[in-house]
Amino acid sequence: MPKLGVNVDHIATLRQARGGTEPDPVTAAAMAELAGADGITVHLREDRRHIQDRDVMLLRRTVQTHLNLEMAATDEMVAIAMKVVPDYVTLVPEKRQELTTEGGLDVVKQKQKLTKQIDLLHQAGITVSLFVDPDLAQLKASVRVKADYIEIHTGTYCDAKGSAKVAELAKIEEAIKAGKKLGLGVNAGHGLNYQNIRPVLALGGVEEYNIGHSIISRAVLVGLDRAVREMAALVHGC
Repeated sequence: MPKLGVNVDHIATLRQARGGTEPDPVTAAAMAELAGADGITVHLREDRRHIQDRDVMLLRRTVQTHLNLEMAATDEMVAIAMKVVPDYVTLVPEKRQELTTEGGLDVVKQKQKLTKQIDLLHQAGITVSLFVDPDLAQLKASVRVKADYIEIHTGTYCDAKGSAKVAELAKIEEAIKAGKKLGLGVNAGHGLNYQNIRPVLALGGVEEYNIGHSIISRAVLVGLDRAVREMAALVHGC
C-alpha cells in the first residue's frame, strides 16, 4: 500500500506572513499524523521563507512516523542534515526567486558534487532521495551517485492538458518501472491534488506520495484533519 507524506511548509508560510508564532507547523505535523499521514515533509530553503531551523529541530523530536527533509544540495544544508539526522533527505534544485520548485535535479551535471554529499549523508545514517524529472538519464545517474530513492517530479504532468497530459503520465509510468528495475525506491510528488493524483495512483509502483499545497489549501476550507483524511483515503485505498 502506498504511503502519504504530508508537507507542512505552507503552514509556516502563513506564520511567516505575520512574523508571529502561529499557525505552528510542528502542531500541524502532529495533527496530520493523527489524521493518517505516514510521514511529514518539510523543505528548509536557503532563504528560510517558510520552515525555520528551529522547526526542523522540533520536528525531529516530535514526529512519530518519519521525517523527510527536503533541501538544496549545498554544504550548508548537508551540515544541517547531519546535525538533525532526519529519517531521510530529499535533495532538490532550488532558485531564490522561484515560487516553488520548478523541475527536477540535474543529477547528470552534478554527479561529482552529489556523490560526495550523498556519501556524507550515508555516513550519518540518512537515507537519500533525489527529486528528479521522469527521465531515464537522470535515473541512471541517480544510481551512479548511490542514491537510495528517487522522487519523481509530477509537476509537468499536473500542469499539462489534453494529449500532453497523457504523454506526461506515460513518462511517469516508464520512470516508475525503470527506477524499480535499477534498484531504486520510488516516490512521487509536486502539484498533486485530489483529482490529478488518481491516474498516477492507478499506475502503481510508487512507495510514497509527498503532497503539501493541495492539502493545506483544502484545510483552509474544511480543516486540516479532514483534508489529510481525505487524501490519505485516496492514497491508501489504491
